[in-house]
This record gives sequence, structure tokens and C-alpha cells, in this order.
Amino acid sequence: MLDLSVNDILGLTFTVRETPVLSPFGGSFVVADPSLLSPDQSPDNAWHMFFHTMFGIYHFRSPDGVRFEKVQKVVSRAMRPNINRVGDTYYLFYERTRPLLFNALNIVGLAKWKSEIFVCASRDLVRWSKSRPVVTSANGYEKSPRGSSISNPFLWETDGKYRLYFSCGLTFIDDCGFCEPTYIQYAESDKVDEGYEACEKPIISPDKTSAYLNLCSGCLKVYHLKDGFIGIQNGIYEENGASHSAIFLLTSQDGKKFDFAKMLVAPRAEDEKSWMHQFVYASHLVRHGNVLRLYFNARDTSDMLKGRECIGFAEAVLPGTRLDE
Repeated sequence: MLDLSVNDILGLTFTVRETPVLSPFGGSFVVADPSLLSPDQSPDNAWHMFFHTMFGIYHFRSPDGVRFEKVQKVVSRAMRPNINRVGDTYYLFYERTRPLLFNALNIVGLAKWKSEIFVCASRDLVRWSKSRPVVTSANGYEKSPRGSSISNPFLWETDGKYRLYFSCGLTFIDDCGFCEPTYIQYAESDKVDEGYEACEKPIISPDKTSAYLNLCSGCLKVYHLKDGFIGIQNGIYEENGASHSAIFLLTSQDGKKFDFAKMLVAPRAEDEKSWMHQFVYASHLVRHGNVLRLYFNARDTSDMLKGRECIGFAEAVLPGTRLDE
């Protein structure tokens, strides 16, 4: 996206596709945290999506980014993937958790949460290397009374250097009955799959005075443009006595200090039947030709048993072009 300016992005309007492209399956209540390769980044000129369910990370394939079919389950004890092509190798970063039983016990307060960032690699998106840890400490910010969490990895590469943004810490959300990430931090390395050292302290923290960050920080995805950076964040916030999540745009000159710019995708609070009624979560911005497509997952209700999470997207056409070009 180095040919785009910050103002190019600020001027865009994203239109949400009204129905999800993927709904829960296989006994899971959620499909979440999509990370995609567009056809120009994939080995077969198709769309490839990585996401998690309650049972691990899955890989689906699509001819158009709308109709997806299963390729494989990639890894268990895993969530919140981030897929990247570096040279001729694909690197899948993800949050590695304890086994499913311990995760369930954590929800009812009988076990501590424990997660770290791991990575595995592939040349063909089918055969994957053994996973290895890459970020296991956030200088203490990963710790909370409910356990230790390092999550939501997102890789940025420039001039042979690698910066891995991630979330850390746990904030309990009362009406959901589970935790969301407290802080956002980053780690840097000279190598893509090892040697990461976390920065001293978080770059984004909860802010009680903020309309969209008054509970916790959610996650952040960062993109380098020709004249700066943009961040796409979903913050967790309380409004009218209920928790919500929305996706908004940030701007930055250095990729470290961010300022709020505008809302991108808000929950459909007025429509109780909407799949996006209460929460719009973790996103991934993908460019394909003249279109920017923002994939995300959304949750209809905070109720732990009734709530379902689906994956969909919003689209924007770049300046000076038409959708059919």
C-alpha cells in the first residue's frame, strides 16, 4: 500500500456486505479473527483465509473472497492467526493457548489463562513446519489476576527489520463473562521467526475518558503508506450499561504513537437481529486491484451461550477508480 497516502484512506467510505461470508460450524460458537492472502499473494491465485474456531486455526480457500471452502485445520490450541508472505515462504503467527479444557475452566474461574505468540511456516500453505514460540514476555504487561496473555499478532516488515504488534493482558468483560486484551504493544527483530524483543511498555492502553477504549484496547493492525502509517483497531467500550466493540481508523507518523481519525465499522445496535448487533471485532485490511476489503468478525450478543460470531467484510473503492475496473 506504499502508493497510497493517509489522506487517500481518510477519504474512503467502507460499505458493509450485509451477510457474513462464514458462519460457525463443527460445534463451535465462533468463527473469528480472519487473516487473508489476496490472489496476488497466494501460490495459486486464489483467496486464502485463516481464522479460528473454538477448536483451533483453520485454512479456507475461495475464488472470489466471498465463497469459501475448507482446505484444512492447521493447528489446535490456537487462535487469532496472522498470515504473511515473506519472500517465497508463508509465516503463520498465532496465539497459542492451553488445551481446550483449561480454557473452559478459565471462563468459570477454575484455571488461569496462559497464551503466547507462536509461528509456523510453509512454502505451499498445505505442509507446515513445527511451531515455535516467538513472543513469550511483554515485560510483565501480559499478566493479570486471571492469567497471562499475549495475543493478536500482526507482522510489519520494512528494510529487513520486523515488527510484531500484539495485544497483552486480560480485562474481564462483565456482561460477556470472558476477557478481552488490555494493552497493545510490539516487539522487534532482525529475523522474521525469532529474536523478538518487546518494547518497554504498551503503546495503547485503556482510557476511561475515551468513547471507544474505556474498557480495554482490543487489537491493532498497522499498515505503512507512502507518507505515514494507519492503524485499524477494535476497542472494547461500555455504552449505556453494555459492552461493545467497533473498528476505527488511527493515523501515525512512526507506527508507534497513534491518533484517532474516524469510525470505520460500528455495531448495529439498533437492529437486535443483526449478526453485528453488539460487537465488531478483529479485522484485516486487504488490497485487491482497486478495492480495499476490510474483513472482520462480529458478534450478535454478549450472552456467552447465545452469542455467535461470524466473519464478513466491508469494501471501499480507491480514489479515481470504479468497482468494475
